[in-house]
Amino acid sequence: MEKKQNSLLAKLSYGFADIYGGGAFVVISTFYTVFLTKALGMPTALAGTIPLIGKIWDAITDPIMGNIADRTRSKFGAKRFWILVGSIISAITFVVMWIPFASGDSVWGQYIFYVLMYMLFSTGFTIVMVPYNALLPDMVEDYTVRAKFTSVRMAFSAFGAILAGLVPTLMIKENTDASQYFKVSLIFAVIFLVVILLTFAGTWERQKEVVKVGFGQTFTQSFTVFKSRSFKLFIGIFLFGQAATDFITGLAVYYIDDVLNAYGGGNFTKMMGVILVSQFLGMLLFAPIMAATSKKFPILIGTPIRVVATIVMLFFSYEGAPFTVILILCFIIGLAMAGVSTSIYAILSDLVDVDELITSVNRPGICSGMATFTRKIATGFSSAIIGVLLAMVHYDEVAASAGLRQAASTQRGIAYIYVFSQIFFLVFTFLFTVLFPVTKKEFDIIRKEVARRKGEDTSVITPEEKEVCEKVTGFAYEKLWNKDNAYKMHAEE
Repeated sequence: MEKKQNSLLAKLSYGFADIYGGGAFVVISTFYTVFLTKALGMPTALAGTIPLIGKIWDAITDPIMGNIADRTRSKFGAKRFWILVGSIISAITFVVMWIPFASGDSVWGQYIFYVLMYMLFSTGFTIVMVPYNALLPDMVEDYTVRAKFTSVRMAFSAFGAILAGLVPTLMIKENTDASQYFKVSLIFAVIFLVVILLTFAGTWERQKEVVKVGFGQTFTQSFTVFKSRSFKLFIGIFLFGQAATDFITGLAVYYIDDVLNAYGGGNFTKMMGVILVSQFLGMLLFAPIMAATSKKFPILIGTPIRVVATIVMLFFSYEGAPFTVILILCFIIGLAMAGVSTSIYAILSDLVDVDELITSVNRPGICSGMATFTRKIATGFSSAIIGVLLAMVHYDEVAASAGLRQAASTQRGIAYIYVFSQIFFLVFTFLFTVLFPVTKKEFDIIRKEVARRKGEDTSVITPEEKEVCEKVTGFAYEKLWNKDNAYKMHAEE
């Protein structure tokens, strides 16, 4: 097993599926609101709420999928079985989102159609990504080896983001033509199907006792993961960190088209290419840094750098601004974005062990389900907020669908939104990361205490170790390893 875990092929196989995980959201956050507003003429305030409604739906599907993953018994392994099933479903549901649909003169008929299509996509994404996010703890136990697997995964995620950011910009020559978006969706559906199947084929999963939890307890059990102090802080990092990413991609078309008036001539492709390629390079840069320091260090170093670069961008947010300067700033921002992404998924795999110490139950599916739900909630709120903010600066979707320029005041408003929204989210990302209590030292203590509780380690806990357990979990030491902590919201802490 040690040889298998150190195999490059194993790491590559594990990472392939995040071409879907990273790429799907880049396409959606960058182009979906644009597709609805510029190509279909839907009001921005309505278009922005569609992903949010999809995320409310995820509040039901993600916990259920986490429960199903932990309950499933299969010769392939529970998580790998659902990754296999989800490969086809995810490809189909991605395509249905981009079907050009006009409901006569009824804006609401069109709105309801795309709400339903987005809900289908969210369900397909859940079937793949909840088990996938839960897979690594059942493949690898070592803190450092997990970090290596995650680093490779993040490199594939960045590569998926590059594909998702560049291919549409090359194919969508006219952002008011709905059919061009649909053609892009067909290409990515095939790519996503293939990479998910490659992950299924090249990974493994330890067989273990099935966690049988009644579906009546699903939602209670899912939300008990928030009892963990580490998980709550992680959710803060995840929500604000991903929202900052979603804002830079979700507003990119509006920024370059309406503020800089530079969408044509391949400039948008250049801008997205620089951001995404620098993210990929950032993944390679931060992987050894993370291994030598801690899993949260890339956020602590990358976030302040990104704040500075974003502030500088405000001074070049006007028509005719030197585009080379914009590209340099985008390169710096992309590098910093990589730090957040690399850290987030590396941290997630370790929270399963913290949760097990609290509950005595190993439930990676539940932890993954709630983390995946959080990721999608961040995207949903980002899209909704973007739509509302664009409406507040009087964005004219009729003029946009006709290819006309926005008012000067609207252009300035978009520039301010693009810059200051990112800074807001980044400040909170940094603060939650500072407070997050788990590094390799704490993780090893948690793993050792779990082994003691299972009777696999006969050593006696030290006062320092006890203090770490309490700090990381948020529970008094005497209240740890209690199943009521998993199944009862009111269990004493």
